Amino acid sequence: MTAYKIDFTDKKGIIKPMHGVGNAPLLGVSNRLFHYLGEAGIPYSRLHDTGGTYGGGCFVDIANIFRDMSADPSDPASYDFAFTDWLLSELDKQNVKPFYRLGASIECEHRIKAYRIFPPEDELKWARICEGIIRHYNEGWANGFRYGIKYWEIWNEPDNEPEIADNPMWKGTKEQFFRLYETASNHLKSCFPDIKIGGYASCGFYAISDSAFSADANSSHRVEYFLEFFRDFMEYITSPGHRSPLDFFSWHSYLGIEKNISYAEYARKELDSYGFTDTENILNEWNMGPSLRGTQEDAAHILGMMCAMQDTPIDKLMYYDAQVNSSYGGLFDPLHKTVFRAYYAFKAFNEIYKLGTQVSCTCVSDAAPHTETEAVAAANENGECGVLITNMKPAETDITVDLSEGREVSCIVSDGARIYEEAHDYTYDADSKRISCKMSPHCFRLFRIRL
Repeated sequence: MTAYKIDFTDKKGIIKPMHGVGNAPLLGVSNRLFHYLGEAGIPYSRLHDTGGTYGGGCFVDIANIFRDMSADPSDPASYDFAFTDWLLSELDKQNVKPFYRLGASIECEHRIKAYRIFPPEDELKWARICEGIIRHYNEGWANGFRYGIKYWEIWNEPDNEPEIADNPMWKGTKEQFFRLYETASNHLKSCFPDIKIGGYASCGFYAISDSAFSADANSSHRVEYFLEFFRDFMEYITSPGHRSPLDFFSWHSYLGIEKNISYAEYARKELDSYGFTDTENILNEWNMGPSLRGTQEDAAHILGMMCAMQDTPIDKLMYYDAQVNSSYGGLFDPLHKTVFRAYYAFKAFNEIYKLGTQVSCTCVSDAAPHTETEAVAAANENGECGVLITNMKPAETDITVDLSEGREVSCIVSDGARIYEEAHDYTYDADSKRISCKMSPHCFRLFRIRL
């Protein structure tokens, strides 16, 4: 038995946008699946590896947009915005905000030859190219748009490997990256004081775990380097003569809830210690395992992560990945060109997100935290409330939910037999204000409540 107590009068703050994703369901340049993003209320799409490795040859990456590095960054003719214009316009139709990564996509075949992952020869020119991209999408420059894109991320995982020869993301030293970040962040912030500049999409904080990370994720030396890179970066951008803006710090993790909570707390503590107390703490590449890809079990665990991270120092989550043909893509079925079951975890969370205000949701039983069930509750000013509960166990469990108040209750369920359907297999005692139900293995339920 797992029991929760909900107090709709105890307001905890906003429901954070935890149902962001990486990329979009590209099928060439077809928007056939994009409507699913809008229907799930996806708030952000982080644009990295867009179209696949090497950026699909045409999307987002600096080398795809500014193809001749000898060209003039102030000349609109130097830019090729065509495919990225199409992508961003399709995202805009679905009210999805881009989280734009400035840099390069991974080059998995870099050992044969690396093309686009070298440090720019001219750091200021690279920054001016980024300036042109931002002006195009935010200020209408070069026959552009006024999307008001807020988040601009400098590079992705420059810390991916300690040895340059092994690194598929950055063929330079860490000091070269620090200088690029310093130059670009200060230049862009001077041009656009209202945008958020950050990075660097760290590989993460696995080395602070008690165990030495999973055996299939390379050596402990590698994950220790992630921390070394992070600390040296923070020292550099806070040192006299090199001070640089950091509106957000982004990082990645492919482990479970408990580990990610500890990493979120570590990141917040370190940022604060360097004086970046207002810097957003963003986990913008996460996935609890492609082996579960898109299944009902995956859906239950995805929701567990979203619910659990509400009460951590994380400001935003972005799941990797919403592309169709990615091995990490748990939302879209490449064979049938539709959604996997895991998609409905995002749709359910959006129902809570739209309510706006998180309210007290306390587990008052002995359920093991972060391994069995997770829940989150929210309310708006119109007396509409919601409670979202996910059972991550491979076994049935009994659930009770005691409400502080509630006049009407309805339920949406997703489990092995039902895909996001109205359900009536629960009871609600209006006198005691108690909901009771059974949750099958890897089931989630969304209770809608009228006060």
